[in-house]
Amino acid sequence: MSRRIRLVQFTNTFHLGGGEVQFVELLRGLPRERYDLSVLALEASGPLLKDVRAMGLEPHVFPLSSSFMRPHTARQVGRLASWLRENRVDVVHAHDFYTTLLAVPACRLARVPVVVGRLDLVHWHGRARHAMLAAATHAASHVIANAEAVRRLVVDTERVSARKVSVIYNGLDLRRFDERLAAGPAAPLPELPEGAPLITLVANTSHEVKRQEDFLEALAQARRQVPTAQAFLIGDGPRRPFLEERARALGLTGAVHFLGHRTDVPAVLSRATVGVLCSRHEGLSNAVMEGMAARLPMVVTDAGGNAELVAHGERGFVVPPLAPAALAEALVRVLSAPERARRMGQAGRRFVEETLSLERMIAAHDSLFSRLAGVPELPGPVDVQAA
Repeated sequence: MSRRIRLVQFTNTFHLGGGEVQFVELLRGLPRERYDLSVLALEASGPLLKDVRAMGLEPHVFPLSSSFMRPHTARQVGRLASWLRENRVDVVHAHDFYTTLLAVPACRLARVPVVVGRLDLVHWHGRARHAMLAAATHAASHVIANAEAVRRLVVDTERVSARKVSVIYNGLDLRRFDERLAAGPAAPLPELPEGAPLITLVANTSHEVKRQEDFLEALAQARRQVPTAQAFLIGDGPRRPFLEERARALGLTGAVHFLGHRTDVPAVLSRATVGVLCSRHEGLSNAVMEGMAARLPMVVTDAGGNAELVAHGERGFVVPPLAPAALAEALVRVLSAPERARRMGQAGRRFVEETLSLERMIAAHDSLFSRLAGVPELPGPVDVQAA
């Protein structure tokens, strides 16, 4: 048997988010008989930290000051380079903006291959931050984009060599998802009128990028043709009071139910007729993946990798961002054709099984890490359940 690969996974924090969830899934799925794993973080905080510790992994912390452009950052780069040499690390995988800016120069100093994860279309960054990220990406050994749309940004706009950019879609553990779906709701759900179609939107309410207000406007329009339509909004954050007031102003009291944070999302999705995500910007949405895994036709905006997941007319409909009228029209098309909606939902589930499985995601990462570490790849599929 080949020696174990000494792999470092480097993240900002362990707070709830799509990228952080995928970070934990990757840690959980990489087989320990093959990998000697270490976890690094800028800050050891967040609800997902307990999941990491449950795997027997205690993060090594490399904190940054409030401003990246300070001497402290250079000291941390040197400290990280020393740590990598002392621990004879084979490969580092940096998942975020700040971890990338810290890991790339440290790995160059330590002569360790570094993989940079690119998870979005840099909508959070201004021009200067994007330039810094692009420069670090150029200097990386390899780049993982989580969607073809992200790969195009990195290759076509940032001019990174296409030979060192791979697309690895997010992965969903379907066995665990189906178990959670079958377990049923962990807490009571609002009672709905008998036969009422249900629309679900899963997204935090922390930032206007998710554009729940566009969905509320679209729902108000769609209910003129489908007056029984109801909606569950799953997710919490500081914008929730604003959205609740907007729902009241649109006359949606009794039709829109704000569920807040839920730990039983698959079970809630199993009650729905159609799923929605109407973000202004995205990377590759776990919420869309889970909706398709629950056999829901999805109505999404053309943001990030959404269109790749849904494929307009095949697994749902894709509409422009910031266009409530187009969103309403697509919702009516789904709700008024139940048999077509059922076929779209089944097609979405097949797509998840064939393209977005956790096993495929783990195997793709293993292939890359093995090549960079100079170790033979696994001969067959990864058994995620046993990992």
